[in-house]
Amino acid sequence: MTISPVDFASLLCSRLCHDLLSPVGALNNGLELLADETDPEMRARCMQLLHESARVSANKLKFFRLAFGAAGGFGERVDTREARVALEGLLGDNKRLDLHWQVAENELPKAAVKVLLNLALIAGDALPRGGAVTIGAEETGEATEIVIQAEGPRTILDPELRDTLVDGAAGDAVTPRAAAAFLVHALASEAGGSVVVSAPVDGALLFGATLPTR
Repeated sequence: MTISPVDFASLLCSRLCHDLLSPVGALNNGLELLADETDPEMRARCMQLLHESARVSANKLKFFRLAFGAAGGFGERVDTREARVALEGLLGDNKRLDLHWQVAENELPKAAVKVLLNLALIAGDALPRGGAVTIGAEETGEATEIVIQAEGPRTILDPELRDTLVDGAAGDAVTPRAAAAFLVHALASEAGGSVVVSAPVDGALLFGATLPTR
């Protein structure tokens, strides 16, 4: 890692806070409206918005707990069903995105699950107009192979994210937006593996990661 662990932890916290600001802010605004509203129909609408904001916040927290945190305890492997539920909760809030899960393994190494989740997060962000995110992973005798495809009418990957995924940080220049990309690169490098990213072809962008079995 070319940046200090403390700085990297700060980057992850900044990314998490940025993503939670909108739904938590909506909760706060909804509560303020509810306190002043007397019309039963409007109060019911406020309660509906509060429920939706709370659900979005909970889904994001569940995802980040698994993608960034120590979910799964100290074990070396994670149930892939947990990863799928976390992704469905996160990407499912975007009605323009379809998630295709093609992971047959019941469990994967913890590092591989974190790589998979963070690559899927980046793939979803690369589809501003919606599309499909297809996720595949398998264990061979020598490594865990992960392939994720983002496909949509407008597929865009920031050059900073591409460079960070493949090459890591340039010195200590990592922004909160690139924290997930740097985590992917760091986990793959620590395992002796690599990350590759294709150029967009016909609206499709491929991410691949190989994590050798220790």
